[in-house]
Amino acid sequence: MDNKLKILVVGSGGREHCLAWKIAQSPLVDKIYCAPGNGGTSLVAENIDIEASDVDSLLEFALKERIGLTVVGPEAPLVLGIVDKFNSKGLKVFGPDKELALLEGSKIFSKKIMEKFRIPTAAFEIFDDCRAAYEYVKSASMPIVIKADGLAAGKGVIIAASVDEAKQAIDLIMVKKKFGASGDRVIIEECLEGEEASMLVITDGKNILPLASSQDHKRVLDGDCGPNTGGMGAYSPAPIVNDIVYKRTIDKVFKPLIAGLNNEGRPYRGVLYAGLMIKDDEPLVLEFNVRFGDPETQAVLPKLNSDLAEVMLAVSEGRLQTTELDWDSRTCLCVVLASGGYPGSYDKGKEIKGLSAVKVLEDIYVFHAGTKQKTKNTNPDKEFITNGGRVLGVVSLAKSIKEAQNKVYSAVEIIHFENMHYRKDIGDKALITRDSD
Repeated sequence: MDNKLKILVVGSGGREHCLAWKIAQSPLVDKIYCAPGNGGTSLVAENIDIEASDVDSLLEFALKERIGLTVVGPEAPLVLGIVDKFNSKGLKVFGPDKELALLEGSKIFSKKIMEKFRIPTAAFEIFDDCRAAYEYVKSASMPIVIKADGLAAGKGVIIAASVDEAKQAIDLIMVKKKFGASGDRVIIEECLEGEEASMLVITDGKNILPLASSQDHKRVLDGDCGPNTGGMGAYSPAPIVNDIVYKRTIDKVFKPLIAGLNNEGRPYRGVLYAGLMIKDDEPLVLEFNVRFGDPETQAVLPKLNSDLAEVMLAVSEGRLQTTELDWDSRTCLCVVLASGGYPGSYDKGKEIKGLSAVKVLEDIYVFHAGTKQKTKNTNPDKEFITNGGRVLGVVSLAKSIKEAQNKVYSAVEIIHFENMHYRKDIGDKALITRDSD
């Protein structure tokens, strides 16, 4: 037993619960810690009261507990250099170093890398002066996309339909500093048409292991209406990523990037997420993320039969060439249950009912995001209350999209908390895509 690993999962969302759940299935693993975790991670790991961005305290904990592998969920600690700090102390981490974390941490850095390695993406201009940006949009074709350069919790991208809207977006980001220093510079780029999807690969800097494709649903309301969120649901695989798109994405996006960086002595290690816009079977990169997506992870990892801990170790040790991935052929679909008012203001502390009834359903999984564990003295069973905007991800595995939809929404009807909100159309796009093939 002494040679088994202690694993530290950094983060507190649905993605981290899903990662911890999957890693816990590995025979290589002795114990999992999650920092800071949530109500659900406490079911498969020991929660540690350290925030994900507190890199120094995480390092101290990892050294003290002799952590064999640290898995970083969110982007912020990667941008802060958690990998560099851990590696300097001889600790293994799954994720890219601080410099290459800028592929997500700076949209300008990312665009310049895409330009350098000729990766297909939207035409763009960079501005550090709001007056120059105002002048540019006066003669630009609408709609147009304005992006804050730095991290903005997924909310720093604004699509403007008119010159006035574009100026308002520039003002919001650069003058009013809605996203703080992340808005010191902006990218203004053409608005691409098509259908969005996500592809992720795991890489040790040389070798690439593609994950199953997925499609996220960003808008809070049915029919892709309302404001953007962190994601209201996802499914995998995404029918829009057919064999042609899949191959073109590997050949035109991932291979040039991974090989190009490696040739420069800057190997990218970890998981790399490409947000794609697809039209006429041609993928163009909207953005890169340097970590697993949320809620895409919840729709992809239940399909993975392989040992995730072993794969991650292979990445950290630079031996991914000996690794293959085995996938469940079924469709996986995730529906996010959110607090009423999200992505705006919302209440916390609402009791969640129905989880024990859903737990016994076949091929149904519930991943916690914004939850908190609460124990009643009169009841030995654990109960949970809401503690965030996105509260739960309810997931189903089934032979088809339609069957997965039916199963997951049947499970959703069993769960209840006050002002619970969810989209009722997750998966509809996949049905339309398949019908049109």
